[in-house]
Amino acid sequence: MFTFSEAQVLGWISPLIWPFFRVLGLFTAAPVLSMRVIPRRVRLSLALLIAICCQASMPEIPVIPLDSPQALGAVAQQVLIGLTLGFAARVVFAGLEFAGELVGLQMGLNFAQFFDPTTGGNATAISRFYGTMATWIFVVMDGHLLLTAALTDSFHAFPVSPNPLSFLSAVQPQTWGTEVFRLGLWIALPIMAMLLLVNLIMGLMARVAPQMNIFAVGFPMTIGVGLVGMWLTLPLMQAPFTMALERLLGLFR
Repeated sequence: MFTFSEAQVLGWISPLIWPFFRVLGLFTAAPVLSMRVIPRRVRLSLALLIAICCQASMPEIPVIPLDSPQALGAVAQQVLIGLTLGFAARVVFAGLEFAGELVGLQMGLNFAQFFDPTTGGNATAISRFYGTMATWIFVVMDGHLLLTAALTDSFHAFPVSPNPLSFLSAVQPQTWGTEVFRLGLWIALPIMAMLLLVNLIMGLMARVAPQMNIFAVGFPMTIGVGLVGMWLTLPLMQAPFTMALERLLGLFR
């Protein structure tokens, strides 16, 4: 008769259950993967599949009894690490959306707001456009594979332990807010410089020819120059997006 002990069951379950919880935390906060259009069953199935496939490259995971207080701390650690990893990718997306806010403000299009069903809030037209571009870049550059690789490497950097907050001192997510402004200004600065030059020219025109209705001429000119600047800078968006994403994900390796 085939028999097995509780220690053997824990030895079989431990390599799967802790990566499973960490992947679920990642799917809760990561861009694209956390969209409401993705059913929960699909997320659970993908999390289980990733937990099974990454077994070959994972370190030895300690066996923690599931009915002990240490198991609760280990579950909290896995979920927090997954959430933080997804938040790191979300910060990069927020940087591009912030660039869209800056460009839209200079173009005068920030009054065009609409409801965004993916986030449940209002978004401006240019910000939503940049967010869509960030999603396409993320998919084209295999960003989901980068997240999966960072998740697997995070088990080497932050092994399973009952202390859920021990990894925060190493990654320091409270300092990632500067990345939003750095990346947003990096992307929006060329267009802002072009629009600033246009505003200076219109100011000179208003002083030279006061009888000209500068508001009727300046608004379409500002929008036109802004659209041309967006068209010229869109091919260059992938480089700063990739660099910022790899820099933040490198904290988990």
